[in-house]
Amino acid sequence: MRWENLSIDADEKAQLPGYREDAVVRHFEAPDSIPTRFYEVRAKSILNRVPEASRMPFRWTINVYRGCSHACVYCFARPTHKYLDFDAGRDFEREIVVKVNAPERLRVELARPSWKGEHIALGTNTDPYQWVEGRYKLMPGIWEAMIDARNPGSVLTKSPLLLRDLPLMRELAVRADFSAALSVPTIDERAWRATEPHTPNPRARLEAVAELNRAGIRTGVLVAPLMPGINDAPEQVAKILELASEAGAAYVSGIALHLRGDVRQVFFEWLAEHRPDLVPRYRELYRRGAYAPVSERKRLAGLREGPDQEPSERGRGAFLRPPQRPPPARKPSQERLFDADLA
Repeated sequence: MRWENLSIDADEKAQLPGYREDAVVRHFEAPDSIPTRFYEVRAKSILNRVPEASRMPFRWTINVYRGCSHACVYCFARPTHKYLDFDAGRDFEREIVVKVNAPERLRVELARPSWKGEHIALGTNTDPYQWVEGRYKLMPGIWEAMIDARNPGSVLTKSPLLLRDLPLMRELAVRADFSAALSVPTIDERAWRATEPHTPNPRARLEAVAELNRAGIRTGVLVAPLMPGINDAPEQVAKILELASEAGAAYVSGIALHLRGDVRQVFFEWLAEHRPDLVPRYRELYRRGAYAPVSERKRLAGLREGPDQEPSERGRGAFLRPPQRPPPARKPSQERLFDADLA
């Protein structure tokens, strides 16, 4: 894809819930000519505290963008868009909030006496390297702030665009604990294009895993979500494991699909259109709630190495290790995949 042809078509103003100032609304020539609006806002804070009940191996996250143009049908972050008076479906994919002051806010917050230099995870909600990051270039400033503060962190993404910032990530890995992960749910072309239509090629993501590991950055692969009848063919998962091994992946983890709230509706609408043959199976699997039965989760876990994860450890970034040591002192400052014809 080519980002240098991005251009502004028109500017507007919009008021978003939770923001005092009006957002500047921009329209760019997006890949595949998909109409997308970007709401530039100035965030009051950028560090988000993760609730203790989540049992995640980190307590702090940064979300530079809200909404995600990757348009993954299973994305668990979709319901968060409703807090902005957008819907969890099309709006989540095409009405993107950009926190244009994220790097400068992070510097302020990392310099506070109360900040204890805890691990910060990026990519746990929406992807920090979705395609428009090529236009806004906010992530270099994030890494620079963390480097200067010697603050440990991690990143999870579906995009090899993160290689643009490899020198900065390498420097952060030297100064503090840092790791990366690439999400690769499938390498089957039909499954990939149907379930996450605007993401970079999964094989390019695996190539990024190799390059990051060659650079000395501990990088793993997340095969998630595992979706019965869609990306759970043993031979396909085995191929991902093989390619991940060739790429020198530090680990491979997998998480079964969970369908909570509005995500359930979006996913079932997608099933009805693309895989109506699977609708009865999913109704049965998820008839009791957001999670597949334990027996099904164990079956899916058996497709890759490592123990199954508890529901509380679900989600993007759930597998990222916490810091193994205190951070240094801060410086001042498938039945065969898609056997059925697509509807």
